[in-house]
Amino acid sequence: MSVDPQQFLRELFATAIDAAHPQQVLEAHLPKDRSGRVIVIGAGKAAAAMAQVVERCWQGEVSGLVVTRYGHGAPCEKIEVVEAAHPVPDAAGQAVAKRVFELVSNLTEDDRVIFLLSGGGSALLALPAVGITLADKQSINKALLKSGATIGEMNCVRKHLSAIKGGRLGKACWPATVYTYAISDVPGDLATVIASGPTVADPSTSAEALAILKRYGIDVPASVRNWLQSPESETVKPGDPSLARSHFQLIARPQQSLEAAAVKARQAGFSPLILGDLEGESREVAKVHAGIARQVVLHSQPLAAPCVILSGGETTVTVRGNGRGGRNAEFLLSLTDSLKGLPGVYALAGDTDGIDGSEDNAGAIMTPDSYARAAALGLSASDELDNNNGYGYFEALDALIVTEPTRTNVNDFRAILILESPKHDA
Repeated sequence: MSVDPQQFLRELFATAIDAAHPQQVLEAHLPKDRSGRVIVIGAGKAAAAMAQVVERCWQGEVSGLVVTRYGHGAPCEKIEVVEAAHPVPDAAGQAVAKRVFELVSNLTEDDRVIFLLSGGGSALLALPAVGITLADKQSINKALLKSGATIGEMNCVRKHLSAIKGGRLGKACWPATVYTYAISDVPGDLATVIASGPTVADPSTSAEALAILKRYGIDVPASVRNWLQSPESETVKPGDPSLARSHFQLIARPQQSLEAAAVKARQAGFSPLILGDLEGESREVAKVHAGIARQVVLHSQPLAAPCVILSGGETTVTVRGNGRGGRNAEFLLSLTDSLKGLPGVYALAGDTDGIDGSEDNAGAIMTPDSYARAAALGLSASDELDNNNGYGYFEALDALIVTEPTRTNVNDFRAILILESPKHDA
């Protein structure tokens, strides 16, 4: 089989991104009646690209405001695009969140609101609850990001410290009709978790948020603890009449991207195996992938080479060292350390938004000679893993993937390409 493994992995990654791009997925879901006035609001890494689609397709009066991450903007004529910080919120995110809230707070039942939601919205739409400062939210956010907490756990805390998330934005829109169009970046595609569910009812509780902070040993100011112990901190619950005219539609999810990549792999002659949306520590998830790859090479199980193992989801990194790198670089470094140059095995791990954590790369590529080449440069995969230095490791190998912002986000994409090779002992 004649294929450039690295180029093919990059093509699979591009296919996954394209399958989730707003230009491909949003228009078909918009209301059939696109006449009349509509107010467009939005938050997330895909918000600007989604706003462009609405402007192009809507026939009536369009106005509004969306917030996206710095560098992820796109030119719009009628909808204002503001950029703010992610993953830790900043003053720009707080200011635009206040403006969004005010924009929808005095509507009538004749008004229509389109809310464009995608991953990153939790940090970008930052409106702290009464008595909680932006500095409080920033410090708690940073601690959660380093703790190894899942995205669901992080967003549970975020919702209960917010004046806009956990259904509160939807409640503010009442009695207008609200259409939320969401691109999922979370395992399970739960509406309550995607960007902390600003327009949907939330069954989680403030007590659960407190328990999460305790579980990860995160100290919070007395003002935060007092707020979370107050009934006022509860989110909008299922059955609340203020959300009766709020509609939620998932328009893209990680599974779609994995399936698109699987089709491309099959067309190229590779058997695809989709492992699905995964959570857990990046380094541990990598060890499981390494075990499957080794089983394929040695025993042609659960499928025979040539094949591609695909997975998505959102892994976590418990930061222990001082190195650079996000979830995907960490995954790939652990995979490299586990496989130690297993012949015929190539891998790519990248974030579909184009940013791996807070770095300038989307991810990286591993080849069968990565382990040996790094060792020749004096780099130990296990030592670099101890220091959470996946970025530095793959930068030294000139193996980083830099895509620039993609303006969509269905989170991580991982592909392990296994070529046919002679059996050997491992």
